[in-house]
Amino acid sequence: MRTVFDENYWNERYGQHGNIWSGNPNPQLLTETTNLPPGTALDVGCGEGADTVWLAGLGWQVTGVDISTVALDRAAAHASGLELPGSIAWEHHNLLEWAPRSAAFDLVSAQFMHLPKTDRDPLFARLADAVAPGGTLLLVGHSPHDVEAGVHRDFGADLFYTAQQLAEVLDASSWEIAVAEARPRTSAGHDGQTITIHDEVLRAVRRA
Repeated sequence: MRTVFDENYWNERYGQHGNIWSGNPNPQLLTETTNLPPGTALDVGCGEGADTVWLAGLGWQVTGVDISTVALDRAAAHASGLELPGSIAWEHHNLLEWAPRSAAFDLVSAQFMHLPKTDRDPLFARLADAVAPGGTLLLVGHSPHDVEAGVHRDFGADLFYTAQQLAEVLDASSWEIAVAEARPRTSAGHDGQTITIHDEVLRAVRRA
């Protein structure tokens, strides 16, 4: 039976554990955005808020969006009391239905957003539309090559994509592809051993 990644699924997943993520910002976000001038940012699927808080710490005005109210409560608790040069607004939306404002953000980031292709493609198109002229779209996901090698074996192959596949659907007259590659990094395997996995990284800049 196909898993339905709805609000109930994510609230249950977050509710069954303490924090399920490390609390650290995603490494490809750090690599690809550290040198960008702060502006307005949209962190899509923000989860427990590590990426959102990190960006706000650099001076970004960040909107963190998630389908899970449990995750958003944890994200708000994470940010509570921090003195950040930027700002944070937490928003609860069903990402399969919600559309952000068109051309409204200098940075739109979605880290490890794994959905069936029929849901993912329309969502990523809406995220691309939300990038302002001169702004950056950053999409990062687990590589399908890792799935073929036995990593992420609990998930269906249709949830994964390559950066090149994402790049190919962007209109070349409107987008400059800055990065589209599979990038290796180490991680803990199912049995606790250190393994090499690959992140598919797309960074594209909307032409002004």
